[in-house]
Amino acid sequence: MATEVIRSYPVEHPPRGLRGYFAMMNRDIASVLERDPAARTRLEVFLVYSGLHALWIHRILHWLWLHNFRFLARWLSQIARAMTGIEIHPGAVIGPGVFIDHGMGVVIGETAEIGADVTLYHGVTLGGTSLEKGKRHPTIGDRVVIGAGAKVLGAIHIGEDSRIGANAVVVHSVPPNSVVVGVPGQVVVRSRPHHAGDAPDLNHISLPDIIGVTIKQLLERVDQLEERLDGHDQKTHIHPPVGDVWDGQDFSI
Repeated sequence: MATEVIRSYPVEHPPRGLRGYFAMMNRDIASVLERDPAARTRLEVFLVYSGLHALWIHRILHWLWLHNFRFLARWLSQIARAMTGIEIHPGAVIGPGVFIDHGMGVVIGETAEIGADVTLYHGVTLGGTSLEKGKRHPTIGDRVVIGAGAKVLGAIHIGEDSRIGANAVVVHSVPPNSVVVGVPGQVVVRSRPHHAGDAPDLNHISLPDIIGVTIKQLLERVDQLEERLDGHDQKTHIHPPVGDVWDGQDFSI
């Protein structure tokens, strides 16, 4: 679906004033219509999308935070959490066009920074791993997609146009245009790189089983070596699956 383009801005310099705020709201609504096939009309998006409501409230609370009304901002953020199921610390910096789909259980920490046109699914955590004051939450580049249940932890950087698979746990920085899967997160080279002008890459359930593939290759190698040994019983270990289906081994199930 074609959407109007509203000028982006560096994360640390959001538009000021009501005009800039409403322009950002307009872009947020357009991003939902672009990325959610369930969205039908602008009115529906405006009224029922909790992810948008959480973002819009956050931007007001972030202004309060920057102007040292910090207790008030924290108190109101807890009310917003109760209303939307999404917890965003008022100190977090969030760019335009961010879309929180469903959103229940999303947690965004105080020093997190999120770039433009990022997509977060439910259960995502942008968390800290240090007791030190200062930067301790992740920085998310433009157009990153973070799948349902994924955890991005620490003062790390996720490069632009990357995709974090559902339920991945990311604890190290990720270069631009990467796919991350697994626990802990492993970077997989993309066969189809994503660029700024491309349609949003929302395939966060594409989860190659890196460990499973490695084990299968090792088992195949063991079988090849055993075939060279005369009289060796080839049933003394688990053999690789046929067509990704494990058969012939008693797993006591």
